[in-house]
Amino acid sequence: MLDIAPLVRVHVDALLAAQIDMGVCDAIERNAPVGKPSDMSAPHLPKVAGIDSTVPSPAHTTAPAAPVNPSAAALPGIPGALIQDRLAGWVSDLTTLHELTERLIKTGSLDEALREVLRAGAALVGARRGMAVFEPADGRGPASTIGLGLAHAELGTIETVPRSVTSYGRILDGLPEPTGSPAGSRTGPPTGSRSPGAPADPLSTPGSTEARPGTLAGTAAIPDPIAVPDLLSEPELDPRHREVAARLGYAASYALPLATEAAGKLGAVVWLYDEPAEPVERQRDLVGLYGRYATEHLARLLDLERARVQVATVAEELLPSRLPRVPGVQLAARHRTGPQGGGDWYDALPLPEGALGLAVGSVSGTGPSALAAMGRLRASLRAYAVMEGEDPVAVLSDLELLLRLTEPARSATALFAYSEPKQRKLVLAGAGHTPPLIIGEHRTEFVETSLSAPLGMLACWEAPSVEIAPAPGETVLLYTDGLLRRTGDPMDRAFARLHAAAASVPKADRTDPGAVADHILRTLLPEGPGGGGDAAVGVDVDGEDVVLLAARFE
Repeated sequence: MLDIAPLVRVHVDALLAAQIDMGVCDAIERNAPVGKPSDMSAPHLPKVAGIDSTVPSPAHTTAPAAPVNPSAAALPGIPGALIQDRLAGWVSDLTTLHELTERLIKTGSLDEALREVLRAGAALVGARRGMAVFEPADGRGPASTIGLGLAHAELGTIETVPRSVTSYGRILDGLPEPTGSPAGSRTGPPTGSRSPGAPADPLSTPGSTEARPGTLAGTAAIPDPIAVPDLLSEPELDPRHREVAARLGYAASYALPLATEAAGKLGAVVWLYDEPAEPVERQRDLVGLYGRYATEHLARLLDLERARVQVATVAEELLPSRLPRVPGVQLAARHRTGPQGGGDWYDALPLPEGALGLAVGSVSGTGPSALAAMGRLRASLRAYAVMEGEDPVAVLSDLELLLRLTEPARSATALFAYSEPKQRKLVLAGAGHTPPLIIGEHRTEFVETSLSAPLGMLACWEAPSVEIAPAPGETVLLYTDGLLRRTGDPMDRAFARLHAAAASVPKADRTDPGAVADHILRTLLPEGPGGGGDAAVGVDVDGEDVVLLAARFE
């Protein structure tokens, strides 16, 4: 849409040329009598482009522009002056739709978008409250109900009404109008089939589903909006619905389907009026166009949401389904998957003679290919750890050789630690990875590790290992650099924030490695840990993968 200022000054000579393009000239010539100029100033002009000038503009629109000259103001019956006011109204409506759609396109989640649709639609139809029911027709979900000006308990009260007698229920389930319903309760034409101010089809009738050229009518998947101007006076209203309406204090409703031919049926929005009311034709046109655009945006967000869930599911299947239980150590892991699916991973595997192998790593790239490479790398490391886990340098050397031979275009970082829990001893080696963090009652410090390049970056990788001995009750935290990058700070600042978050773990939480990891996530990242359990796996709207693996030694 063009961002046109609402105040428009139109000259009559230029206006006649514009009328030809807009289809208005024919309407004027057909209805205006030919004769004297006084005859052309007849008081009852035809309705142009479906907008009645006697209907006041909605509160959200800008007042029409002033006439070009005083003579036009003195002769309100002149067609040029009247059309000028109407053109100003159209431009104002288009400007309003442009602003509302700009706000909608900035939303990044389904719930956020539905709340914006409720707010914008309430301004367009002049309502104060409403509810949006998101329920994709394919049955794959997700399904949700969002309210505007309605508390959670009030939404639950509305949902106690039998679904088949509600406006949104009839739209979502494709139910016909009940017998005896007031004429015109189902409004036409279908949503988005007419632009603002387009002339109404004289052959159309409310509720008609006969297909017309250039419209979406006749498509069973796209129901019409439903207006109930006076709920309490409707004779066929369900008693339960009447009781709920009286309790919550609404007397009329206007329901709009969220459906298009391309997106299908995604849900319905219902706006509630405190008094008997009904949106005028101009408001219906505007909210219909907005609803059509909103449906397409919601369809895109739905595809993204489903893709994120699939990525999280694949990542969860590639990571350990449960952490091993080894005497002398408690384990907890947290994994947050980015929207495109990254290659961050963790592992914990029991080794012979009561030993334990701990590993974290990150594969370059995003998407399905990075997830697949992460799965192959983790499986290879497990095999090397079983054969030569006592020497972490040998494990990473073999892993680097495999990566260089099989995937020369990819690099990875990794850290592997061989632990003997009974002796509280760890021997670890890292390849371009962030240093572990020891968290205890008397100290919080990073482990001094040697600098080393990531795997796949050098012709031959090798770095010395480091041995540490945690005290009883101390927790060793392994993590990926996604935790630091998600803070948005430079790396030195991110390391300082991580150290401060670890040092601030409450004393009561230090006995639980999961509580330690959750506290760090809540402190560093605004979205929090995203779940509980030994291996909380979730999906984030934005950002990189985040992995934490905490081991508390007894």
